[in-house]
Amino acid sequence: MGSRPFADYAQLLVGDLHASLASPVSESMNFLNEIALRYPGAVSLAAGRPYEGFFDLDDLPRYLSLYQQHLTERLSGDEERVRRTVLQYGRTKGVIHELVSEHLRLDEGINANPQDLVVTVGCQEALYLTLRALRRDERDVLLAVAPSYVGVHGAAGLVDMTLVPVRDAADGIDLNDLVMRIHEVRAQGRNPRACYVIPDFANPSGTRMSLETRRRLLRIAAEEDLLLLEDNPYGLFGDPDGPPTLKALDTAARVVYLGSFAKTGLPGARVGYVLADQRVVEAGSTAADGSAGTLADQLAKIKSMLTVNTSPIAQAVIGGKLLAHGCSLRRANVREIATYRDNLTRMLAGLERRLGNVPGVSWNAPEGGFFLLLTVPFPAGDDLLELCASTYEVLWTPVHHFYADTRPRNVVRLSFSHLRPEEIETGLDRLARFVRDQQQN
Repeated sequence: MGSRPFADYAQLLVGDLHASLASPVSESMNFLNEIALRYPGAVSLAAGRPYEGFFDLDDLPRYLSLYQQHLTERLSGDEERVRRTVLQYGRTKGVIHELVSEHLRLDEGINANPQDLVVTVGCQEALYLTLRALRRDERDVLLAVAPSYVGVHGAAGLVDMTLVPVRDAADGIDLNDLVMRIHEVRAQGRNPRACYVIPDFANPSGTRMSLETRRRLLRIAAEEDLLLLEDNPYGLFGDPDGPPTLKALDTAARVVYLGSFAKTGLPGARVGYVLADQRVVEAGSTAADGSAGTLADQLAKIKSMLTVNTSPIAQAVIGGKLLAHGCSLRRANVREIATYRDNLTRMLAGLERRLGNVPGVSWNAPEGGFFLLLTVPFPAGDDLLELCASTYEVLWTPVHHFYADTRPRNVVRLSFSHLRPEEIETGLDRLARFVRDQQQN
């Protein structure tokens, strides 16, 4: 049979599909990935990925074996249950929750009940589940620092939750602006459900909140009856004597903690988690007489209808890596931490040598993480990124993607995490030529 004429096929109007598909956010990752694919010779100062030099496929069977041994001991040698745990559909909340809980205790000072954890398909699912649960109707809104991680804009759009931007600051968030936005939202008859923050080496800014800012933020959350969604993919890649996570300081269950093993474990495993220990009660009841468990229990209900469960095989790999290092990912990432610190030092020194005397050019100096922001004397949008990739063979990320719009701004995000030293030097050489040429145009 021949192919049918295109006109005979069912056609759907874009305007009849979900509104999130028309948002600039929905195209951000595709566009940036396509640019990288079209210009494979370009040095990428754009990709926020972990360094691949330490990846080793031989680790996978070793991690699986370690987790198998762990399960065998835990299940008193019942091999049938061991096989079922790893190879069959699994517990919706996950099977490595106890290991994750121990990791949080050791590395973050967070005392988490394993039953309050939901292991997810990456942190993005954790974020989606949380917003889906919190968004009851169109009055519910999410507050978030602007600029902010592209994924939070996307997740909010998918659950039809309005995102209200809060001003950024050198310390990570403008708390006065946060309070003002909360009051504005309520005056409009809307309900501020939560505020999304990345306190440690934020994406895209690389900033880290001080201890005092964290404490003030927790006080505001209590005073304003607000939840805080703390996303922490980069916290281990900084000074271990730095400020504690918000969740470690949280004494009133104001913080929903979003975690990921993409940067500290293996990105290909696609394993994240959410710690949601907030009590859930029936209307008009107290926790004593009308408890519906915790928010984690509610998130598990949604997950059961979305991904059913997170791959137990992927969890076993991450569980094995945790076991191999005594459940401390700070210990597991000693080489990575040193690499990222060296790359950051090289990046800052390289920018100073090449662009330190160029008018209108400046940058911030994070103390860890994967990113920094470069200010340039011209609007840097997607069109200039394409030009830079094709002519100068270097990539960066226009910051407008972190505002969920298409308006070019005089700021770009630079990433240094996945590069070798010589790639950083080459990339900065090319970037400096581009910036100087654009300044003269």
